[in-house]
Amino acid sequence: MNTGKQIRLGAVLSYLQMAIGIIIGILYTPVMIRKLGQSEYGLYVTAASIISMLTILNLGFGSGYLKFFAKYKANNDEDSIYRLNGLFLLIFSIIGVIALGIGLFLSFNLQLVYAQGLTPEEYKIAKVLMLLLTANLSLSFPMSVFNTIISANEKFVFQKIVTMGKTVLAPLCTLPLLFCGMKSIAVVSVTLLMAVLVDSANIAFVLGKLKQKFYFRKFEKGLFKSLFVYTSFILINTIVKQVNWNVDKVLLGRFQGTVMVAIYGAAATLHTYYENFSTSISSVFRTRVHMIVNSTEKDSPEQKEKLTDLFIRVGRMQFFVLGLIATGLIFFGYDFIVKFWVKEGYEDSYWVCLLLVLPTTIALIQTVGIDVQRALDRHKFRSIAYLIMSVGNVIMTIFLCQKYGAIGAAIGTAISVFLIDGVVLNIYYQLKCNLNVLAFWKSILRASVGLIPPCAFGYLINRFLPTANVWIYLFKILSHTVIYVISIWFLSANKLEKAKVLNFLRKKRKKLNDIG
Repeated sequence: MNTGKQIRLGAVLSYLQMAIGIIIGILYTPVMIRKLGQSEYGLYVTAASIISMLTILNLGFGSGYLKFFAKYKANNDEDSIYRLNGLFLLIFSIIGVIALGIGLFLSFNLQLVYAQGLTPEEYKIAKVLMLLLTANLSLSFPMSVFNTIISANEKFVFQKIVTMGKTVLAPLCTLPLLFCGMKSIAVVSVTLLMAVLVDSANIAFVLGKLKQKFYFRKFEKGLFKSLFVYTSFILINTIVKQVNWNVDKVLLGRFQGTVMVAIYGAAATLHTYYENFSTSISSVFRTRVHMIVNSTEKDSPEQKEKLTDLFIRVGRMQFFVLGLIATGLIFFGYDFIVKFWVKEGYEDSYWVCLLLVLPTTIALIQTVGIDVQRALDRHKFRSIAYLIMSVGNVIMTIFLCQKYGAIGAAIGTAISVFLIDGVVLNIYYQLKCNLNVLAFWKSILRASVGLIPPCAFGYLINRFLPTANVWIYLFKILSHTVIYVISIWFLSANKLEKAKVLNFLRKKRKKLNDIG
């Protein structure tokens, strides 16, 4: 299969994988929570968050492989590629050993994580969870090299199929164990088993199909230094991401206990799904951003016009999609969480979810701006700004979570995200990234008019039609969706957007007629 087909089919499989992951997550998570119980689910989430934060040990090197692989590939220098493979496997194996050491230390010093005190049985469970997760993480570092090699060789179809297989098989293997009375240790054991199977498949593909080799000698002079310089600011972004989306759960586990972690974790799961809808749209426009930057004079009016046009067009698409989900969460999220999903005991998850979702919407409708920064080589400021944000988030969360629990932790994150994404980065986009941010927000403000009817409907139907059963709930969701689509079409969508939708529908109709 040629590269073009690999990319197109890989893109389709990416969307399919996202859809499968969300559906399985929505169905599987409440079953797991009920079978584990709120306290043990909190233990599991806290342990997973602690170990997940150790992924910063990759130092951002993973993204550096593609840069140097492309350079050697262009020169048909296979020996250099094989030495690059060897260097990365060596680096990540060392990182894996370091991660193993840190994980073992934390596993045998649980008081550093769970300061509120657990029962003797909970300490035993937590220790086993940490050990299993540590083993999984330490293996993932050297094994990630094989996955990166597959990506570099653009074998996306194999990669996506393997990932989808893992997404489907993991819960299918875990559910019988949960129904047999096994709990969090079984869940993590299956995760480790799935990782070993995927890693084995990747190794076989790299060595057997791609015929890649690993040379551990005569490394290019200065290569490690070049890698470190290139990935240093990517490392900052990695650290910030891990801190912002894991530190709340870690601090809650330390100051409030596992129940609050469970409440926060349920909301964070929904936030992850929400985020995926935005990034799946913007990811297909990354190449176009680089083409505009490379084909126009730097910081010229022409470049600004083209970048701003793309910034606005993609941002509006993201706004329309996220607007439907966000308004749905506001008016129907509480019933979904408390009555149909994780149910009683998770009432605060609704407020945590809104505090995470609404502020991040600003960044999620401006993801093209991130690609513009990188294309212009002006992404360092964002890394520094996010580093400051993570520090502020930690400080606020330490105080707020002790007083307000999970909601307090979410407030700290919401404030820091709004200040950096909503204020600081928008000013930076306007002044330094050759983007007309004022025009962007004027366009979004005009599009926001279409939110008024569905919001009014959501308020009224909740007031006069309580959710007595699942059928009434589905009717409310469907009605809201229909009103939202009609309102956006007549009050928000511009002529170009309407023309594209109509053209798409005509093509689909023609294909159906041809088949018929």
